[in-house]
Amino acid sequence: MCLCMISSFLFLTVYEVVTVTGDVKGAGTDANVFVTLFGDFGVSPKVHLASKSRNAFEKNKTDVFRIKTQNVGPLKKLRIEHDNTGMSASWFLDRVVLTDMIRPHLRFYFPCNNWLSREEGDNLFVRDLLGSLNPMDVPKLNKYLVSVFTADMKGSGTDADVFLNIFGEHGDTGERRLDSDKDNFERGSEDKFTIETPNLGRLRKITIGHNNRGSSAGWFLDKVVIDDMGNKEVYEFPVNRWFAMDEDDGKIQRDILVGSMQPMGIIYNVQVMTGDIRGAGTNSKIHMVMHGSKGLKNSGKIFLEGGAFERALIDIFNVEICELISPLSRITIGHDNGAVGAGWYCEKVVIYCPFTGIEQTFPCGMWLDEDEGDGLIERELYEMVSLRQKKQKKYPWSLWIWTSDIKGAGTDAQVFLQIYGERGKSDEIKLENNSDSFEQGQLDKFMIEMPDIGRLLKLRIWHEKRNPFAGWHLAKVTLLKTLTVEKYSFECGRWLDINEDDNEIVRELPATGALIDEPLPLIKYRVTICTGNVSGSGTDASVFLNLIGDLGDTGERLMFMSKNNVNKFEKGNHDEFLIESVFLGQVRRVRVGHDGRGGGCGWYLDKVLVREEGQPESSATEFPCFRWLDRNEDDGQIVRELVPAGDGERLFNVGYHIAIKTGSVNGASSDSRVFVKLYGEKGDTDKVILAVSDNDLRNYFETARTDIFTLDTYDIGKINRLLIGHTNEGLRAGWFLDSVQISVPVHGMQYMFPSHRWLCKDEADGKVEVEIYPSEVLEIEKLINYEITVVTGDIRSAGTNANVFCQIYGDEGKTEILALKSRSNNFERGTTEIFKEDIFSLAAVDLGVLKKLRIRHDNSQASAGWFLDRVEIVDAKDDTTYFFPCKRWLAVDEDDGQLARELVPVDEAFMKKGDEDEDDSEATLGLEQKAMSTTYTVRIKTGDKKYAGTDANVFMTLFGTKDDTGIITLKASKTHRNKFERGMIDEFTVEAVDLGPLTKLRIGHDNCGSAGWFLDWVEIDAQSVGQKLRFPCGRWLDRGEDDGAIVRDLFPNPLQTEFYTPFVPYEIKTFTSDMFGAGTDADVFIVLYGRDGVCTQQKSLCVNKRERRMYFERGAEDMFIVELEDVGDVIEKIRIGHDNRGVNPGWHLDRVEIRRLLRKGKGSETVIFPCERWLAKSEDDKETVRELQPSDIITEKLSRDGSLKVTEVEVEDALETHTYNVSVMTGDVSGAGTDANVFLTIYGDLGDTGERKLSKSETNSNKFERGSVDRFTIEAVDLGQVFRIKIRHDNSMMSPDWYLDQVEVLDVDTEEVYLFLCERWLSRKREDRLIERVFYVKVKYKTTGNPSNHADIIPYHMSICTGLERDASTTSRAYVIITGVNHTQTERLWLDLPDGRKGFQAGSLESFEALGSDVGEIKKVELGHDGATPESCWLVDELAVAVPTKGVKYVFACKCWLAKDRGDGLTARVFNVLDAEAIAICQKTIYELTVVTGDVQNAGTDTKIFMSVFGANGSTEEILLPKNEDRWFERCQEDTFNMEIDDIAPLKKMRLRIDGSGSRPDWFLDKVIMRNLSTEEVSVFTYEEWLSRTHGPKRTMICEMPAVVDEEVMVELTTYILQVKTSDVSGAGTDANVWVIVFGENGDTGTLALKESGNSNKFERKHVDTFRFPDILSLGDLSKVRVWHDNSGVAPGWHLEHIDVKDEYMDKTFRFPCDRWLSKHDDDGQIMRELACANNDCLDLNEKTKYEICVTTGDTEETKENAWIILEGKKCRSKEFVMENSSKKKRFLLGKVDRFEFSSKNVGDIAAICLGHTPKDGKKVKGEAYWHVEEVVVTEKELGNKYIFRCNALIPLSPKRDDHLTFECTKTIESFASKARSLVPVKYEIIIITGDEKGAGTDANVFITIYGSNGDSGSRQLRQRLRNLFERGRTDRFVVEMLDMGDLQRVRVEHDNSGLCPGWLLDRVEITNTANGVTTIFRCGKWLDTKRADGQIARVLYPKY
Repeated sequence: MCLCMISSFLFLTVYEVVTVTGDVKGAGTDANVFVTLFGDFGVSPKVHLASKSRNAFEKNKTDVFRIKTQNVGPLKKLRIEHDNTGMSASWFLDRVVLTDMIRPHLRFYFPCNNWLSREEGDNLFVRDLLGSLNPMDVPKLNKYLVSVFTADMKGSGTDADVFLNIFGEHGDTGERRLDSDKDNFERGSEDKFTIETPNLGRLRKITIGHNNRGSSAGWFLDKVVIDDMGNKEVYEFPVNRWFAMDEDDGKIQRDILVGSMQPMGIIYNVQVMTGDIRGAGTNSKIHMVMHGSKGLKNSGKIFLEGGAFERALIDIFNVEICELISPLSRITIGHDNGAVGAGWYCEKVVIYCPFTGIEQTFPCGMWLDEDEGDGLIERELYEMVSLRQKKQKKYPWSLWIWTSDIKGAGTDAQVFLQIYGERGKSDEIKLENNSDSFEQGQLDKFMIEMPDIGRLLKLRIWHEKRNPFAGWHLAKVTLLKTLTVEKYSFECGRWLDINEDDNEIVRELPATGALIDEPLPLIKYRVTICTGNVSGSGTDASVFLNLIGDLGDTGERLMFMSKNNVNKFEKGNHDEFLIESVFLGQVRRVRVGHDGRGGGCGWYLDKVLVREEGQPESSATEFPCFRWLDRNEDDGQIVRELVPAGDGERLFNVGYHIAIKTGSVNGASSDSRVFVKLYGEKGDTDKVILAVSDNDLRNYFETARTDIFTLDTYDIGKINRLLIGHTNEGLRAGWFLDSVQISVPVHGMQYMFPSHRWLCKDEADGKVEVEIYPSEVLEIEKLINYEITVVTGDIRSAGTNANVFCQIYGDEGKTEILALKSRSNNFERGTTEIFKEDIFSLAAVDLGVLKKLRIRHDNSQASAGWFLDRVEIVDAKDDTTYFFPCKRWLAVDEDDGQLARELVPVDEAFMKKGDEDEDDSEATLGLEQKAMSTTYTVRIKTGDKKYAGTDANVFMTLFGTKDDTGIITLKASKTHRNKFERGMIDEFTVEAVDLGPLTKLRIGHDNCGSAGWFLDWVEIDAQSVGQKLRFPCGRWLDRGEDDGAIVRDLFPNPLQTEFYTPFVPYEIKTFTSDMFGAGTDADVFIVLYGRDGVCTQQKSLCVNKRERRMYFERGAEDMFIVELEDVGDVIEKIRIGHDNRGVNPGWHLDRVEIRRLLRKGKGSETVIFPCERWLAKSEDDKETVRELQPSDIITEKLSRDGSLKVTEVEVEDALETHTYNVSVMTGDVSGAGTDANVFLTIYGDLGDTGERKLSKSETNSNKFERGSVDRFTIEAVDLGQVFRIKIRHDNSMMSPDWYLDQVEVLDVDTEEVYLFLCERWLSRKREDRLIERVFYVKVKYKTTGNPSNHADIIPYHMSICTGLERDASTTSRAYVIITGVNHTQTERLWLDLPDGRKGFQAGSLESFEALGSDVGEIKKVELGHDGATPESCWLVDELAVAVPTKGVKYVFACKCWLAKDRGDGLTARVFNVLDAEAIAICQKTIYELTVVTGDVQNAGTDTKIFMSVFGANGSTEEILLPKNEDRWFERCQEDTFNMEIDDIAPLKKMRLRIDGSGSRPDWFLDKVIMRNLSTEEVSVFTYEEWLSRTHGPKRTMICEMPAVVDEEVMVELTTYILQVKTSDVSGAGTDANVWVIVFGENGDTGTLALKESGNSNKFERKHVDTFRFPDILSLGDLSKVRVWHDNSGVAPGWHLEHIDVKDEYMDKTFRFPCDRWLSKHDDDGQIMRELACANNDCLDLNEKTKYEICVTTGDTEETKENAWIILEGKKCRSKEFVMENSSKKKRFLLGKVDRFEFSSKNVGDIAAICLGHTPKDGKKVKGEAYWHVEEVVVTEKELGNKYIFRCNALIPLSPKRDDHLTFECTKTIESFASKARSLVPVKYEIIIITGDEKGAGTDANVFITIYGSNGDSGSRQLRQRLRNLFERGRTDRFVVEMLDMGDLQRVRVEHDNSGLCPGWLLDRVEITNTANGVTTIFRCGKWLDTKRADGQIARVLYPKY
């Protein structure tokens, strides 16, 4: 039941709300009115009833509204309220009537008969009304007597307004203002109030508070007592607290539970963001209500006091309520409109509930202002589910702190504390200190939140003031977990004072209490810090130290008081300190550092000794360091973590590389100190100040720069969040943080933390620290740490100043070449007695066991010679140390003069020296080597921005899974001499052997010249692998930009990877004959053909002129190795030729040999193609291209014994050479001949001929003359069946234009003839100006548009609106993935723009259609793009996804960035359908449409063809048929494509229209065939005539064809005779031109012009004009006529009496009375009227009628028992009909359909049925039995309306009448008679609201077409005399009379683009049917402008309730 309620609640339903305003003076209101529905399933959101554009709620007026909201089930009560805005807000409401439109007989009446007003009656403007199905009932409300007791103490009374909300088990009262006329809430008083409300059941809590108004608002409330009069219960709510901003905890509103003293509060963190637009801020009081699931629970109204609500600021509130309602279903936010400039623009609200860890975002992006937009000052906001974040859960704790009651015990210092538990520790908690906290003898109470850290162990509490008066005597601290009531005590009783006790201001307190068996002891640790004995080793900086043990840590303690030295940390000192802390267990690490302040702050630390006080010195643990903590020495770090010496257990630290990007907004940089803290699965780090960066940009955190820091600490596991902030010091402390990237090479992980926000006291929310969660986690190369110690020998001048490099080799590979450098002066002969050690840490890929080390220096600088003693390398993974001894010079003038040495590890000293350098292989790459190597084409794009180019030397390295290329210098660009210039693409070729798949690419430059370079991307195409990879960069390689790097590692973007068939190498040998003049200098090319016409591209064998001169000499044998497409195992033929250029182009080719490797086994295959002919213009047959077939194949294969086996076979089934005779007929029209050169290509199913020039005609000396036939002979290898030709000319000579009539190809060998009908110009001046055409053979060859006929592939329509901000546009490719139920997904649907356009422009609206798999009901939509660089950002405003076959469209208001460096850093976002607005659109069916063009001369066309289809259930609009280049609608051709057509089957007729555009406007149409792909029904429409102004007997451009289904003609031809009677009224006649359209059950006639009448002067007063229209398809019974005139002539006004229409085929006359003016100056000014048919006489439908009920039983459960049914109609409910089952006539058998007929009163339209299943004789039922009902169809016999109920449910057998199932109507088929009956004239009020933006208004003429269930209105111009319409921000009203449209389905609004400023921003259209008062709202919010958005000036809008 519960699940059923939830699903019912999620289902939206439509309610009709009728409000009746009373007949009392001043009863009407201008305020906004809202209604909330309370039902069994839940509570609806607050729904706004009327817009400012309607004059609703006037005195004594009834208003009707349709609202669409959650289905709340049977109604319990209704809350109606207004927002008190407008001039006269008071409203006297008589009653409300509410109807569920799906179950219309359920009509609830809610009497009110009261004021909703601040001034009248009881001053309430929110009322809860109880409803009843009986209009005469007056339900009783319950009374609650509320007594409020104000305490008797100084200043306890208040002048503010007090509000109360009472919550019970059945809901709440809503907020009530407690006001009786006397002075309330005075000191010591009791105030009584009566509240009337529906019964709440047992009371649970109250919310009470005040609005802080008045001079003395503070209030001390003692208690509240509520007497429930109806239920005779009294409830007491003790409070005893201040409600004041300046007292206690500053709250002015509280939740109080019944009888409770201790609040079990749950805190919600609320962030309210005010928009960044002019005037966005407000001084009004903001309030909010949070609603829980299904709206059943809410927080009550919460006043957000103390917020600024200024433009672009974020205000943060911690709201405490006694209810867990997270996750929220929605929130209500509003203001009291009570200040000057009260309007407020709210951007969004973000609510985080620490208890559930859920953060929800509620976008608003609208004004709350009675003068802006829709005038609302309160809005319901819904969550954008896609943005929901799951954060760490935190639990509320109550913290009480007792300050001792001794003199001077209090403090005004800021107090901090940190709590430790068994599973971790809390963050540092700062206790907000009001001026009167921590006073002597006082108890202070705080609410804090902590993650689950297990049982508490200890607490550390401290303050930071070291001045004399900050001392504090703390008595004790208690902590209570409010949910589980766990309680801990922490006793202290000591001073935190620098002058008292032990002078410490930090205390650690062990936890005690019932849960602690034995508290941990408090002990002192003696810490000895030994400063080194090195020059300058002492420091004056502040040193801090943290001891870390198994049971926690001491926190960072300042080493302030040395026990043995006055001057601390001097050279050689041993300073002792005492640290008091709770027992730590074994001390594992010491973290020591200093703050880097002061002149000589650098410090050389030897070691730290730690022991417990009282233990002997020998027991101390030693933590060695022996390193600098100095920014300018060693690695520059000033904080180190030390581990014990000689422990064997080396706790290796993990390096966290933190790259911090500062934003590129004004003033983004910060001078403050930045800190981070990382939280991981295994623990968290300390808060670490980032003092020393790796890339050392000197000035940190500058605008648009990236700073990189390394944090070395213990392994915290997977990072789940990050805290980052700054200390808010310095002149410009504010900082705009763009993003943080953390790489952990040891884990192989990279985390992206987007921020894109201010950390600044004066910006946004004023926070200077923020917690961020990762947006994505990427896998990177896993690295491990190697520590390298280099020992320089102790020999005179052993040290070097040169740069030193090393490379380490291991089993698993090698490192890159690593530069060994740090900030100290390296490689010096030591100052210590022995030698100097330099230590370097580096991360590299895991090399396995180390094998050797190559070390060298570059001999730079003076005294470069170096004596290297040894190198030691520690592999941190398994703590192995490798020794590489050297003891040799690396110097030019010492030893053997070598600067490089290869060292091997000492224990493998006998290993032979690894000789890595193999000899260079031969220069020529043979076929085998080519096959082993990969050729990479590298394209490098330099960015298109200022100074992007570089003159530096660029180098790169490619890394594959197996190897890398080493450094490649990019010298020779194939595309530009001057490389790497702005916006250019340079191409390079790289050869490499066996790298494996590419994983990354390193690219950089040497910083020479004007070196800065902006690299956009690198693209690498590997043809032999068949993939093209894109490596995005989009960053500077420049010392002065970004992070200062000039070398970057790039990774491939998988979304931009292209795959294709891999190329294979071919060795091609050409043998030029040994005869005179055989050689050639021409460009020789070759094409290889495999089976089935598979061929390679045409490939030139020589690259340049030089090669052309070198090769193809007489008698030469030339070899080329080329990579070409793989044509398969068999090469059927080759085509070889040349371009006939150069000095001696003629070439005599002997043969061609092609060798390629075998696919299996080792060896190769050589195919020999003999030629022995000339390729020359002056020899043989003058051809320069030959096709050769293979004669022999030689195979060389390596056999198992190692010998080479050679076999030679002759090719037997080679293709033959065929001769083709080509006859070309030039047309017999003026100027048809051509002098240009003509070229022809013939295509067959076995291949093609290649392009051949038609040079020598065998029939005419002068080719291609008018009317002549030219014959040519072409020799080619057998093409098989010829199906296509391509023919072109080169537009040369004087008269190149050519009219080609036809081409005939005769295959001489098979005697087959192929005819190609052309009948087209090839001309740059005529027709479509093309000189190349493709023709298909005349055999009705089928072409297909949308090939997918699969039922499971359906069309999706997407539209994307791009935002208007800077950088909003993108050139990336966008895609959509649609996800349905059970995670079914479409493939990635790429949204490529038409016309080859690149990118989405700012402000554009782009539409796409894509075919994808049917995923059922859509759940999620992912939108993304393939851009991976920081530049490729995209701001998406709105995404709409429509599924025409389902009749639904989802609109997602995205308003979010898809960008690496904007928003949350994601380039793809998943939108949940719950975030979308679902709109019902026309449901479409997919038809396969085949259009057959006739076989008549010039039958083909390129005009635009429009189609309308008419069916029994309506008609389509005109649809333009798609065209695909010049292959559509050609003579004798069938064109097939899929179309989406409205669901109107069965089809009756089709209308086709051509518009006469194009170069060939005439078309001979044979027929059209339509196949419904879901039902497979085929309809044929035959015409067999011209559509043309100039051809054929009809000379018409429009035709109608009846549908023929199974040889039955659906519609017959008839003649219509129209008799038009003009009235006998003065001036009734007209001179204007008149048109009509007649509508009937088979559609309409189309527009008929009333021209030819028997009267010479038409439409004169009292005359009848007769018009004949022969050969029109009969419409059957007629329903209406639309008649209009064009207002031309002297007296256009016309008074029409009636029109009679006679159908001669049916011999029936239909009368359409009018008796109205069609005149702009008379009546209502309309010149178009719709006339209903008077024949459709009204049946009296209150009489009885008959219902036929067809029941289909399913295939699982049949029954022998009876069934019963009740029909629920919109008028009433039928009685119960029993469907009897007897033994004679068995019913309800599996899969059978049973028919029943019943007489009944007419219940109106049937909305639902109740089905029951009952035993025949009423006996009791034993066990469970069911009946499976598949479908029920109810037909009302009088009018023939059909109601279909798809049930597919099991009905339980039960004697009870309550046990039934209710089914709502799935589909209604309204009969024609019923529709025609409902056509009565109705006035519609059309309200057009123009948007309020610059240039929103239009001067164009605006037209509207309204579509309803009864048809359409026709296009109506919206005009008013002497008014300037459609101006910016304006509302325009029009009243148009039309025949009743039924339910409005959509409207089409358009303008004619006339006037000076035609562009128009239409906000919305509201249409009210004045007959029933129903308003339908159509939202638009889009431009109708040829220059904006998508350039459309017509929009189709769907209703929004």
